[in-house]
Amino acid sequence: MNFSLEIGPHTDLDTLPSVKDVYVTMLPGGDYKETADKSGDLVKKGFNPVPHFPARSINSESELKNYVSRCKDLGVKQVLVIGGSREPIGKFDSSYQILETGYFDGIKIGIAGHPEGSPDISDSDLEKAMIDKKPYADYIVTQWLLDAQPIVDFISKQTIPVHVGITGPMKISSLIKFANIVGAKNSINFLKSNFTKALDLLKPKDPNDLIGKVKSHTDYFHIYTFGGLKETNKWLKENNYV
Repeated sequence: MNFSLEIGPHTDLDTLPSVKDVYVTMLPGGDYKETADKSGDLVKKGFNPVPHFPARSINSESELKNYVSRCKDLGVKQVLVIGGSREPIGKFDSSYQILETGYFDGIKIGIAGHPEGSPDISDSDLEKAMIDKKPYADYIVTQWLLDAQPIVDFISKQTIPVHVGITGPMKISSLIKFANIVGAKNSINFLKSNFTKALDLLKPKDPNDLIGKVKSHTDYFHIYTFGGLKETNKWLKENNYV
C-alpha cells in the first residue's frame, strides 16, 4: 500500500513520517508563494511534494501562471487541482477552468473526488465536473470517508486510479465535527450508528478497519491529519505502513 499525507505551509518538516508524497495545502486567504516554497523545501529533503491549486483562491491567470512556474522551478512534479473555497476571489470558479489553461503540461495531476457528494455542489454538477476534468487528470483523491461502501461504489465507476481519503487516529467526537464541515453525510450517519456510547466518542479511532475493506480496490490512501501529525506518525509506524 502507498500512503500520502497533507500538511500546511508552516508544518515542521522534521516531524514528517517517511512517506514519499506530501501534499501542501493552500487554504482560503493563504499565500500561494508559501505553499510553493514549502514544496521546494520538501524537494530538498527528498520528498515528492504535491501543492494544492485551489481554483477559487487564485486571483488571476497571471497569478496562476506564476504559481505553476514557481513550483516547476523548485522541482515540483505533481499537483492537486481542486475547486477550493466556496466563493471565488478572482476569475476562476472551478478547477476545470485552471486545468484547461494548459499551464500544467508535463506535471502529474490529481483532481478531487466526492463519493458522498459535496455541500457546495449538486450531485449532477459533480458528475459533469468529473467528466470535464478527467481528460486532464492522472488520478483522483477523494474526500475523507469512514463508510467503505460509497468508496467502493465510486472506485468501480472510475477509469483512473483513486487515492482514498482517510483520517489519522482521532476522537469520534472530532471526526463528527469535521464530517459536518465537509458534508460527509454517510460518514456522519455511520459514526452515529456505530458509536452510540459517550465513552466511545472519546476514544481515538484509527482507519485500519476502513483500509481493510477497501484495499482490494485501491493501493493508495491519502491521510488528512487535521493537525494530528504526531498521532498519525505513530499509527503508521505501529502498523508497519512506513
